[in-house]
Amino acid sequence: MQAVQDNASSLGVRPVCDVLGVSSASYYRELKPKIEGPAKPRPAPARSLSDDERQDVLNELHSRRFVDKAPGEIAATLLDEGVYHCSVRTMYRILDGAKEVRERRNQLRHPPYKKPELLATAPNQVWSWDITKLKGPAKWTYFYLYVIIDIFSRYVVGWMVASRENASLATRLIDETCERQGIEKDQLTLHADRGSAMKAKLMVQLLADLGVTKSHSRPYVSDDNPFSESQFKTLKYRPDFPENFGSQEDSRTFLTTFFDWYNNEHRHSGINMMTPASVHYGEAEQMLKQRQSVMQQAFDSHPERFVKGPPKLAPLPGAVWINPPKPEERQKLVAESKLKNKFFEPVIEMQQRLCYKIVPGETETSSAGKQLVEG
Repeated sequence: MQAVQDNASSLGVRPVCDVLGVSSASYYRELKPKIEGPAKPRPAPARSLSDDERQDVLNELHSRRFVDKAPGEIAATLLDEGVYHCSVRTMYRILDGAKEVRERRNQLRHPPYKKPELLATAPNQVWSWDITKLKGPAKWTYFYLYVIIDIFSRYVVGWMVASRENASLATRLIDETCERQGIEKDQLTLHADRGSAMKAKLMVQLLADLGVTKSHSRPYVSDDNPFSESQFKTLKYRPDFPENFGSQEDSRTFLTTFFDWYNNEHRHSGINMMTPASVHYGEAEQMLKQRQSVMQQAFDSHPERFVKGPPKLAPLPGAVWINPPKPEERQKLVAESKLKNKFFEPVIEMQQRLCYKIVPGETETSSAGKQLVEG
C-alpha cells in the first residue's frame, strides 16, 4: 500500500493498483481511520418486543396445542381467539433465535461426491466414452452408438453401433481398442458417466485386468463428461445427419464416413485447428512449424500488414483437464503427469506408428478409428 501511496500523486491510484495487482478499494479502505476497541452494540428498535414479550411468544409456540403447528396457523388461531402477540415473521425470528427453525420433514439428501479431476498431457492418458441413441426406422426404435474419445487429441479411438445398450458389448469395444492402441498397465484412465453399462461388474473386472483406472461422473451432474457430449453434438449437428436410420448397416455406413472426416479432416478449435489424427499420432508439431514458416514469409513480404509485429502462432495445449483444480495445484499435477510421460515414451512412440488400411480402396486411417460390429 505504501508503494501505491508514493506513486499515486504522479501516476494515479488506479494505474498503480493495476500494475501492483492491488484492488483500489483495498487502498482506499486502508486510508480510513481505524476505530479502536469493540464495536458499539446496535440499539434495539423502539417497536421491537421486550425480552419478556419474546419469551411469552416462545412459550406460546412451545405450548402443547401449538408445538406441531406452523407460525402462520398459530397466528390465525390466536386471532380467532382475540389474541395478538406479533406478526408471523416475528414468530419466525424468535424461533430462529432459539435455533428451532428447520425442515420438519425428512428430506432425501444426496451425499457429497468427489468431483473427478482428470489431466492429460499426452495422447492415450485419458479416454472418455459414452453411449448415445440414434433414431431407427420406426417410432420408439433406436440404435446405440458407443464412442471412445481421447481427451488430449480429441481423436475417436473406437466406436460401435449396436441394437442395445449392453455391458458385454462395451467391454469388447474397450478391450479391442486398448489392444489396438497398445495400452500398457497403469497408462490409461477411462472416464464415463454412471450408466448401467459403465458400472457393470463385467466392465470393472475388465478394467482391473487391463490395468486401466476407472473414473465416473458425479450423479446428477451433467457437465462431468464434456468431451463425449461435445463430440455427440458435432455428430448430430452435421448438415447431413439424417432424421433417422433405416437399419444398422445404414448407420454404420454413415458413421464410417463421419468418423473418418472427424479424425482426419476436421479442424478442431480445442487443439489449435489441427486434426485429431495429427495430434494423436505426433504430426501436429511439424505442421505447426510449417504454419509458422508460412506466416513468417508473409510477414517478410508485407511487414506493414502486421501491426503487432512478427506473427507467432499459439502452441498446442500442453494440458487438457476434466474439472481442473485450483490454479496453485495445477502446476504440481502437470509436472507429475509429464514425469509419467517420460516413463511411457517408448510406448507412445510405438502407438504413434500404428497405422493401417481399412480395406483396399478406402482412405487411410489409424487402426484406433476402426468400428466394431455387434456379434
